[in-house]
Amino acid sequence: MIAHEKKGHDYHLVEPSVWPLLSSVAALILAFGAVLFFHTKSFWLMTVGFALTLYSMFMWFRDVISEGEYKGDHTPVVQLGLRYGMTLFIMSEVMFFVAWFWAFFGASIHPLEILGSIWPPKGIKAVDPWDVPLINTLILLLSGTTVTWAHHALIENDRKSLKTGLLLTIILGIIFTCLQANEYIHASFKLSSGIYGSTFFMATGFHGFHVIIGTIFLTVCYFRAKAGHYKSDHHFGFEAAAWYWHFVDVVWLFLFASIYIWGS
Repeated sequence: MIAHEKKGHDYHLVEPSVWPLLSSVAALILAFGAVLFFHTKSFWLMTVGFALTLYSMFMWFRDVISEGEYKGDHTPVVQLGLRYGMTLFIMSEVMFFVAWFWAFFGASIHPLEILGSIWPPKGIKAVDPWDVPLINTLILLLSGTTVTWAHHALIENDRKSLKTGLLLTIILGIIFTCLQANEYIHASFKLSSGIYGSTFFMATGFHGFHVIIGTIFLTVCYFRAKAGHYKSDHHFGFEAAAWYWHFVDVVWLFLFASIYIWGS
C-alpha cells in the first residue's frame, strides 16, 4: 500500500485549488468596477475587486511557496518547466509592448494631415527626455545592477548581500514610480490629447504598471529571503523575479530611445 502511494516520478501533479477560479472572478469584478468608476465615479465595486485580487494573489503565492520551499515539489524537472513557462510569459509581454510601439511608430513616421503632418502634433509640448526620463533611465539601469548583485550573492550563499541588493532594488523601483507619477502630473498633455497622448501614456503607463508589479514581486522575494528561504541551487522564485526586472529594464531603454528621444 505504501509502495502504491509513493510518487514514482519527479513531476508535480498540482492539487485542486480554488485560487485560479477566485483570481478570475476577482479580475472580472475589478474590470467591471473600473468601467463603473469611469462612468459614474463610484469606486465601491472596483475596491471589492481589487481587494479580492490581492487576497487571491497572496493565498496563491502562499501555496506555491509551500510547494517549492517545504513540500519539495519543485524538483529539477519541475523547475525546468517553470523556466520554460516564465520564458514564454516574458515573450508574450514583449509582444504586448510591440503593439504599443507599432501604434506609436505607425502614427509618428507618417503623421496624418489632421495632425499637421508633423510629429509631435501641433499644440503638443513633448516631455524633455534629458530631464526626469534620463534620471529614471539611470535609476532602472542601477536597479538592474543591484538585482544582479543580489542574485550572485545568493549563488555564493551571501545572505546579507542578497537582502541588501534586493532592498536597494525595491527602493529604486519605488523612486522610479514616484518620479514617473510626477512626470505625468506635470505633463502638458493628457491621455485624451489625440494619438500622441494615447500612445505615450499607454506605452509608458503600462511599463510603469509593470515596474509596480516587479517591485511587488521583489518585495515578496525580500521577505522570503529574510525568512531564510532560497538555496544557492534552488531559488527559481527569485530567479523569475530577476528575469522579469531585467525585462522591465530593457523595455524602458526602448521606450526612452524611441518615444522620449526620437519621438520628441
